Amino acid sequence: MPDDPVALLGRFGAALALGLLIGTQRAFHDRREDQEASSFAGIRTFPLLALAGALSAYLASSLGSPWVVVAVLAVVGAFAVSAYRAGTERGNLGITTEVATLVTTLVGALCMTGTLGVVVAVGVAVAILLEVKPETQRFVKALREDELEAALKFAAVSALILPVLPDQTYGPPPFDVVSPFKVWLMVVFISGISFLGYVLTKVVGATRGVGLTGIVGGLASSTATTLSFAERSKARETMSGALAMGVFAAWAVMFARVLVEAGVVNRALLGAVWPSITAGGVAGLSYAAFLWMRNRKAEADSEDKDEGKDAFSNPFELKSALAFGALYAVILVGSKAAEMYLGTAGLYASAVASGLADVDAVTLSMAELSKPGGSVSLDTAATAVALAAASNTVVKGGIVVATGAAAMKKAILPGTGLVLAAMLGVALLV
Repeated sequence: MPDDPVALLGRFGAALALGLLIGTQRAFHDRREDQEASSFAGIRTFPLLALAGALSAYLASSLGSPWVVVAVLAVVGAFAVSAYRAGTERGNLGITTEVATLVTTLVGALCMTGTLGVVVAVGVAVAILLEVKPETQRFVKALREDELEAALKFAAVSALILPVLPDQTYGPPPFDVVSPFKVWLMVVFISGISFLGYVLTKVVGATRGVGLTGIVGGLASSTATTLSFAERSKARETMSGALAMGVFAAWAVMFARVLVEAGVVNRALLGAVWPSITAGGVAGLSYAAFLWMRNRKAEADSEDKDEGKDAFSNPFELKSALAFGALYAVILVGSKAAEMYLGTAGLYASAVASGLADVDAVTLSMAELSKPGGSVSLDTAATAVALAAASNTVVKGGIVVATGAAAMKKAILPGTGLVLAAMLGVALLV
């Protein structure tokens, strides 16, 4: 615990601010639910609870006894139990506010003893979790039993198997780049990103507009979003401009995914690949903005409000996860073999061919091969990722040409050319 008075005041201030944030949310929730008369703790009580936790931690440190914190938590817990009993007598069986009081007290105590940035993040997360009750309820209602089972199975397999997988390679080159642990770790990583988009799609659906659906869909699968929107344009050709805008929003998110993946696995590759990938993403986003301004009045009507929410398969299905793991391993070995026997040109050809199916696997494999001591230079890996993204963009443009309405094709083609020109032009210059 810091001895500097200014630092101490800062920590007490952080506890007060987090308590005020949580208390404001609880008070607003009671007002929204018309429960003001039955409130147990609100905008004043929660800041006091956080300060009580902070003071108890300060006293515990000064006296050298952790029992001060324990005593304060016991008192707060007793108040929470009494409030819950009183609430049940009025027919209110919820225990969220009572639990929040204990958590807020602990957050206040940790403000004095823990890493302040982490504690602030926890406090903000508590407030957000309390606020998103309608969204979480909507998600649970939209959740199917097979989706829950698949997510639980994947979580169990990841938590139980990943730690015991060997982190070593087997066999001579080019097979010496494949490690069971790293392959499964990439599966968990990419499925986590996709699952985030899948969850948001289930929660948001298409009711918030085509553009937002495109952005959320891009987290799950920009290819699936493109196909879904292209097929919808045939039934509602008047929406082609708006749907094209959503497609380019999804593509922009795909480029952002590439940057995140490269940065997480190999930050040095991010420094080499960001100019071309960012250029493609900015071009796609700019063209989406242009289409939005041109088609502001083309909104989805009520018949489209639920369309698209089931357009994406659950990325936590074990079959899908294993398929991605196999694809990642094949691309990893194939890229190493192409570089060994065919040189840089062979590696580029392999990246283009692999990008036709999946950009994530190519990005992750290049990030792995270009690590210090790897067989691929950063510049070569960055160019390969750019080529894979370009070939994937061509494929998605072809999907629209093959399945979309004439008006959507007309809107998509100029933007596709702009994205490719921006990305490849910057890649060649850099």
